[in-house]
Amino acid sequence: MALDFLAGCAGGVAGVLVGHPFDTVKVRLQVQSLEKPQYRGTMHCFQSIIKQESVLGLYKGLGSPLMGLTFINALVFGVQGNTLRALGQDSPLNQFLAGAAAGAIQCVICCPMELAKTRLQLQDVGAARTYRGSLDCLAQIYRREGLRGVNRGMVSTLLRETPSFGVYFLSYDLGTRALGCEPGDALLVPKLLLAGGTSGILSWLSTYPVDVVKSRLQADGVRGAARYRGIVDCARQSYRAEGWRVFTRGLTSTLLRAFPVNAATFATVTIVLTYTRGPEDPAEDEGVPAAAPGSALAQPSSL
Repeated sequence: MALDFLAGCAGGVAGVLVGHPFDTVKVRLQVQSLEKPQYRGTMHCFQSIIKQESVLGLYKGLGSPLMGLTFINALVFGVQGNTLRALGQDSPLNQFLAGAAAGAIQCVICCPMELAKTRLQLQDVGAARTYRGSLDCLAQIYRREGLRGVNRGMVSTLLRETPSFGVYFLSYDLGTRALGCEPGDALLVPKLLLAGGTSGILSWLSTYPVDVVKSRLQADGVRGAARYRGIVDCARQSYRAEGWRVFTRGLTSTLLRAFPVNAATFATVTIVLTYTRGPEDPAEDEGVPAAAPGSALAQPSSL
């Protein structure tokens, strides 16, 4: 269990480092103004950030997801494993339910973490910046708005994370079964990478419109007066102003991010487990595929 947790944390760090630039682009595209759009698309957003803010601009807000990583992985691994054991059978339905439970519980940390990340990704550079880092961002929000402000977007985060984690665990379970991911298989790592990357994409597709609403709620009031009264009002105003396509804004960068993030996570998990465990007995080998999915979604991700 301790080695699985260590491998999951290492895999999560790798996933965050690979995927954070894509997440920054996703958030910028999701919250930009329709009347005065700053970016024409995913590649233009990448190029503009690098040109105006250097490569480091793509890593704005990185401290927040890294800071919450250990706690999120602990919750995901603990809740998913205990829920699956409590349900008594390793079935596709129970994989979904256990994943959904893990997704719901970890929102306690995920929501404030993503709030800080979003605010840092949107702030200006140089002397005009408002926050010095993730902790400073959350501290300032708490002083101005209290606990409610720190948890802004919690309901929308729950609506996103609960089903998406369920879809992830379910699709990963089905994928590893279909690919025949057996201990000792020479192609085990490529198969895990394929299963994990595909599952990450499916999990994002399952709840992406909710993620757009969450990003807009958490960014509301950063640049100008607050516009939204809640989830339904945000969705309604966004749809009226921009049509149904508003709920796909940033999707390209998200999907471009999903596969390599999960691939990096699974590769790191496998390498850490291989070098820390050494020769494994069959019981230990059985845990390798099961340990990976929790860490893969513990980003951000999202996923």
